[in-house]
Amino acid sequence: MTTSSISDTWVGCPRPNPGARLRLFCFPYAGGGSSIYSSWWRELPAHTELCAVKLPGREARLSEPPFDRLTSLVRALAAGLERWLAKPFAFYGHSLGALVSFELARELRRRGAPLPRHLFLSARRAPHLPGAAPLHGLPDHEFLERIRRMGGTPDEVLREPELLALFLPTLRADVAVNEVEPFVPEPPLDCPISAFGGLEDERASRADLEAWREHTRGAFGVEMFPGGHFFLRSARAPLLRSISALLDGAVRELPA
Repeated sequence: MTTSSISDTWVGCPRPNPGARLRLFCFPYAGGGSSIYSSWWRELPAHTELCAVKLPGREARLSEPPFDRLTSLVRALAAGLERWLAKPFAFYGHSLGALVSFELARELRRRGAPLPRHLFLSARRAPHLPGAAPLHGLPDHEFLERIRRMGGTPDEVLREPELLALFLPTLRADVAVNEVEPFVPEPPLDCPISAFGGLEDERASRADLEAWREHTRGAFGVEMFPGGHFFLRSARAPLLRSISALLDGAVRELPA
């Protein structure tokens, strides 16, 4: 894969960077699409190429059925991203995206494939911790009310019946990916993990984030930012500064 190809089924690069030494793959939260990361390249180091992961059931892949099980999604991602992993890379995932990117790293290890140089896991409690009461099977009105309280879905989508009809199946499927399959313990990963959280996020406390420590043999850190569950919007600038500094460190460790 060369960066002259800026997009394929699974990945879009909003700003191709042929000279990049490292790729940062960004995984969306439940109901989100690759476009939420489309402008991040402006605030990342020059040595990094932003690769936004495109999942079925939204945006350019709206006509495709979304995955509703984590194992199936991760296996499809491992195959779909294979050609992109020839260059060193890191993963960033927010909420559901954190779980997906972590499980993808474990799937890559099972396949003997290259592993991320760094995992950035954002707004998601460690997967071995007990989860909150499941949402994916709630009646529509209860499900949507819970989603509305989280604050990540635009009100115009929730109020507009036609948009909601398109959006709801994908959102339910994403929530099922997050909730249905039990966590299966495996040995810790070797790559460093940085866990990020929002100071006002009731769904992922600092203690929930600290628990990611047991999933790596490498360096580990937690950083909290102003805002709630979607602090990647309200605290975008400091979040990207922290990611960029850690990417600088990862690139310094690459062979010359």
